[in-house]
Amino acid sequence: MTLPLRTRVFGVLERAASKPVEETKDFPAKRAGRLQLQRSGIGRWLFGTPDRSVTTTEYTADIAGRPARVLVHRPASTGPLPVVLNLHGGGWVQGNPEQSAWFASRVAAAAGVVVVSPTYRLAPEHTFPAQVEDSVDALQWVVDRAETLGADPTRVAVMGDSAGGGLSATTALLARDADGPALRAQVLLYPGVEAYDRWPSEDEFADSAVLTSANMRAFVRLYLGEAYGTDDWRASPIKAPSHADLPPAFVAVADHDPLADNARRYSDVLRAAGVTVEEREYSALHGFISLPGVSPAATEAVRDVSAFLRTHLL
Repeated sequence: MTLPLRTRVFGVLERAASKPVEETKDFPAKRAGRLQLQRSGIGRWLFGTPDRSVTTTEYTADIAGRPARVLVHRPASTGPLPVVLNLHGGGWVQGNPEQSAWFASRVAAAAGVVVVSPTYRLAPEHTFPAQVEDSVDALQWVVDRAETLGADPTRVAVMGDSAGGGLSATTALLARDADGPALRAQVLLYPGVEAYDRWPSEDEFADSAVLTSANMRAFVRLYLGEAYGTDDWRASPIKAPSHADLPPAFVAVADHDPLADNARRYSDVLRAAGVTVEEREYSALHGFISLPGVSPAATEAVRDVSAFLRTHLL
């Protein structure tokens, strides 16, 4: 599919203006700059703002023994609602809950669910498996505090995009292996599920806007640190010993994304294990759910993800 004109224009500008992660020396400064951009006028247009019909509240949570910021998006509906743990993208190195607030809050409104978006430790200061540990602990935090959140601990899903999609896949596998918390659904948006293997979409879109092949390789090395080369499947959930007995999955593929084959192949692995999979492909760049200002596919994904969650959680 051909990208929409505004997406193509954005891609040209993004490639010209962005400094790649492989050239970054000061990661805290890079993160601070990104957050400042998100809060600027152009950033609010590009990344969007939370849905006004939803109440967005910030909490401080004890996750993996450390204080973590958590954004909770709750629609006006009464009664205990289903709850979705949402893990942001950013290559395990950058990103924040605010970058996906446009999407998370609209899913909360459209699906009638509470969406909980936590921070988690980032590389290179904190390397694998810190991000996995934080994701698993965040899921437990959500379930343990369901009453406070106005949520139903028996109707729970995980959701994430990019690195957060990979963490969501790993969290679903670990929850299954630990016999809980029980999940009813998983939403994996252009997930990173394989740390090392190179698949055709990476070559086809090696120099794409937002995410390049070189970016991908740099992110993985920063994420794994001294563990680079590990065969621990938690770093590559597609290589888990079994994918049986996992909750139904929604898998989003961005068709101009070097990670496209990560999403497609994970869908295939899940189906082969007997998992119900709804796979949707969008005319979009990597990261499109956080870029509603330039990506019409973001609105399409809100509709599709919300319908999927209503089917499996309500």
